[in-house]
Amino acid sequence: MTPVSATGIVKDPIYLEHKPGYLHWESPQRLEVLYDMLAEKGIIDTFETIKPRKAVREEIELVHEHRYYDYVASTAGKPRFSLDSDTQTSELSFEAALFAVGGLLDGVDKIMGGELNNVFGLVRPPGHHAEADQGMGFCLFNNVAIAAAYAIKRYKLSRILIIDWDLHHGNGTQHSFYRDRRVLYFSTHQYPYYPGTGAFGEVGEGEGKGFTVNIPLSMGHGDAEYYKIFKKILLPIALEYKPELVMVSAGFDTYFKDPLGGMEVTSAGYATMAQVILDIAGECADEKLLITLEGGYNLGGLKDGVRSVIKQLTGKNAADAELLGRNPDDIGKTADYTVSRAVEVQKEFWKCFS
Repeated sequence: MTPVSATGIVKDPIYLEHKPGYLHWESPQRLEVLYDMLAEKGIIDTFETIKPRKAVREEIELVHEHRYYDYVASTAGKPRFSLDSDTQTSELSFEAALFAVGGLLDGVDKIMGGELNNVFGLVRPPGHHAEADQGMGFCLFNNVAIAAAYAIKRYKLSRILIIDWDLHHGNGTQHSFYRDRRVLYFSTHQYPYYPGTGAFGEVGEGEGKGFTVNIPLSMGHGDAEYYKIFKKILLPIALEYKPELVMVSAGFDTYFKDPLGGMEVTSAGYATMAQVILDIAGECADEKLLITLEGGYNLGGLKDGVRSVIKQLTGKNAADAELLGRNPDDIGKTADYTVSRAVEVQKEFWKCFS
């Protein structure tokens, strides 16, 4: 089936109803600026809007424990409740979390059904820190992990690639598939930093050994370094793995002015990373690509970064063309040690490094 539109955007007012508190970094303003941006000339007519459905208990429990679902459900209608010191809920947070998951599941269905090539879920609360039995790091349910488990169950997929470029390591996503070769989890993240996981040596266990790829980074890495890592590590592994579906946990807290981070990525850098991922999806997965919003707390940087990714998805080419045309060996020299260390760890599992 030929897609009627290449790109879909999940958006809904319910996501603004998750209100973790005055001055909390993960505020409704994050989506307000993004939804305003979607109305800009040059953006508004380039995508199909996806109105999300609500996920049901059985879908949430593809990743989360039964008792944890009940625990989060018990917060419904309460003005304020703390899952941990960073993660608060309000009256409609549980409802918003169900629609955040449901929006991504809708995205999976539209991609797998051939209606769309790619979908970007502009949803909240975010998800990649949420563990099977615990909410943390601003996250209630693990949106991307549930979407991957859903795709495996409904569409019988055996190879899903999840790329996590958030500033913080996605501990919950990693742990969801640490023993499962059906999901390859690849993460770039500031390290050591919250939540403390994501060292080079965390490579998976049992049947999943070799299918977790962690790229811990010191502060100060920018567009050239991320491009180098994506080209030298992500791309060869992905082409060898041959995913049937590609997913991205897209955090924009690596932006050079983000208040919680120490990285130097610009909007062109996000588009450039998106293009590498689009190339992977095009080569291996018939262009099937699902992206979900994670972090990003400088509102201007968040808006510019998401805009640049949407432009890349819709063929407007916001990526740094000069960077894309360069040999990654010639740039981003501060990432050379990281690349060599990653190769040393991963060559046991991937022929592309042997």
